[in-house]
Amino acid sequence: MPQDLPSASHAVRAIRTVLVVDMADSVRLMEDNEEDTISRWRAMVDHVNRTILPRHGGRLVKSLGDGMLVDFPHVLPAVTAAFAIQGACAGVNAGARQERQILLRMGMQVGELIADDHDVYGHGVNLAARLTTIAGPGEIVVSAGVRDHLTPVLDADIEDLGECYLKNVRQPVRAFRLGPPGPHPVIVTDTGGELQPALAVIPFSARSSKPDHQVLGDVLADELIAALSRASDLNVISRFSTMAFRGREASAVEVGAHLNASYVLSGGYRIHGTRVNLIAQLMESKSGRVIWAGELKGDMEAIVRGDDPLVTQLVSEVSTAVITRELQRAQSSALPTLESYTLLMAAISLMHGLSLSDFGRARALLRTLVERAPRRPVPQAWLAKWHVMRVWQGWSENPTKDTQQALRAATRALDADGRCGLALVIDGVVHTHLLKKFDVAEERFDTALDLNPSDSLGWLFKGTLHAFKGEGKAAMQATTRALRLSPLDPLHYYYDSLAATAALSAGRYDRALELGRRSLRANRTHTSTLRVLTIAHWQLGHQEEARKTAAELMRLEPNLTVSGYLERSPSSAYETGKIWSSALRNAGVPK
Repeated sequence: MPQDLPSASHAVRAIRTVLVVDMADSVRLMEDNEEDTISRWRAMVDHVNRTILPRHGGRLVKSLGDGMLVDFPHVLPAVTAAFAIQGACAGVNAGARQERQILLRMGMQVGELIADDHDVYGHGVNLAARLTTIAGPGEIVVSAGVRDHLTPVLDADIEDLGECYLKNVRQPVRAFRLGPPGPHPVIVTDTGGELQPALAVIPFSARSSKPDHQVLGDVLADELIAALSRASDLNVISRFSTMAFRGREASAVEVGAHLNASYVLSGGYRIHGTRVNLIAQLMESKSGRVIWAGELKGDMEAIVRGDDPLVTQLVSEVSTAVITRELQRAQSSALPTLESYTLLMAAISLMHGLSLSDFGRARALLRTLVERAPRRPVPQAWLAKWHVMRVWQGWSENPTKDTQQALRAATRALDADGRCGLALVIDGVVHTHLLKKFDVAEERFDTALDLNPSDSLGWLFKGTLHAFKGEGKAAMQATTRALRLSPLDPLHYYYDSLAATAALSAGRYDRALELGRRSLRANRTHTSTLRVLTIAHWQLGHQEEARKTAAELMRLEPNLTVSGYLERSPSSAYETGKIWSSALRNAGVPK
């Protein structure tokens, strides 16, 4: 935001270099041990102010609970001071366990600012703060203006990050990451590893010598690759790469090594008339272990036309097997040894399973992944979603705090990549479910769907937004599209539950019951589904069923009250909120 010129007569315009220092993951550190963290942070600030800044001509403008604003007359001493501040962390962290260590991230910008004896003002201060958000723990990110004042190797090790999107900055900004000077890079780009496992589908082999039978294996592989590629939790390797292994006696370990694949799907088939008998197996490439095998039947003509359920069934079996295997690995291995995609897939599965212990484990997995890949938007987005679900399940001891943490994680996701569809959608969820800022939420959903019109989560939550506002027709259209775009999602109960909410908003209570019951069969602990079913039963005059469902709801969420529901529900300001809360109260939820 533009800032007014300070009224003090000694305020001047000057070229200054601004350094913003931020304590990485300060919320967690404060939660774990507030007194120790504050003590070490104050020692750090005191050392910086008394020793480092005087040596380099810097000035401590502001000291916050978890950050500092410092300015310098020139770039080079500012960079040298930044390295010295990083080095001072070692002393402050002496004796602290790794998870308790304070790590700093910094952003730096040079330009004309307005400065007085006490403060600095202007766009450059805001830009330095925004650059800090894309720095990982222990890193310094600077603008192109700062980089232009430095000699590579002699002044700093410099890595070009390219054009970066920063929140509330209209145009992308060229950014650079700095490491201490020297002939060898000291900062390694932390990609965090792949966030989806890679799957290779080898064309299936015909157990027949007839030429017209051979082609079906390629058709099947093409159909499977196309269907599996629509799943957001898998990277599917191109058929042009997997075709090279058709007919070869290569092991899954060899295929995995050549194609960098985590899993290999292969098999064979026999044809009797038009009937196809397919035997398939899914193998883990590192171990060569078969994690799923099955026999499926289909019709050759329907497969060629692309409308045989065999392909749909096989996609569902493979997706479920991969998620199950990654969940097993996450539960049986130490976190540092796990692949990033294992952490992510397991966390998503655990948080939506809605067992309280699994839900807590999901947060630990996401935190580990965020620390491993601090510049990736996806882990931050799912962490924000975790806090939303914690509030909506009634598990939060401090909803205000969870709301702040959800917003913080969603903001970090967008700071990392303002065009990430998942980050946009989850930020919209935070603004819908927790902040009740529908205009911001709708903008996020629309932007995500402009980027990818096939974003099933975008349509799902856009539909939920319409449902809360009582716009039933639009709600059902959007959620129906979401269901169509994600027919095999392992978290399909969640889609069904929110689609039931849309049907509730439209007054389609029979449809709400149908979707709610289907959702409940897949997950009986989702309290949102039980609320929908309670309301639908009451509105249809099924009073006894409504009371039974409300009793089950209260068993899972014993502290639920109608007033508490209205306080947190985005529907509370609309007619839907009045109707739904009245039904809950009549069904037995305490006032």
